[in-house]
Amino acid sequence: MASVASTYARAFADVVLSARLSADRSIAELRMIAGLLAESSDLRRVWESPAIPAEQKRRVLDVIAERDGVSKQVRNLIAVLIDHRRIHFLEPIITQLEKELDARMGFAEAQITSARELGDAEKREFETQVEKLTGKKVRARYGQDTSLLGGAVLRIGSTIYDGSVKGQLERLREEISGN
Repeated sequence: MASVASTYARAFADVVLSARLSADRSIAELRMIAGLLAESSDLRRVWESPAIPAEQKRRVLDVIAERDGVSKQVRNLIAVLIDHRRIHFLEPIITQLEKELDARMGFAEAQITSARELGDAEKREFETQVEKLTGKKVRARYGQDTSLLGGAVLRIGSTIYDGSVKGQLERLREEISGN
């Protein structure tokens, strides 16, 4: 599954960048269609059924695209997924596409989890520090975990920076116990 999602994501990232489309808008349009699929079992059945002719499936897609103002490129990607019976890969394709576009456009995705809700100034400061750390622009997602007691945990890719009180206490406990 990962290779299927990666293949389509890389190909569509090429389209987004070569056509100079808004990456955020393209992702939003794909998420909107994924949301429709998640909400409507009828739509899922129509697009996944081998018994329904491809032309009819594309007509349904065209109505949705027209109604919701979906770009031609996003419409075409969905049509290809429908035609090749890969529409069930849409969610992983979107996830892979986000990663692919971030990498190509020089963004680092950071997940910042703090013990409390951060203010706008604190978020800007975190993002500035992450930009200095990575040398890339940052797309930050914020979460809250009261068990951290204080401070924050930063995840960039597979690297974790633990500046939480909970993390400090665990490191101190390990030092004292001799591990």
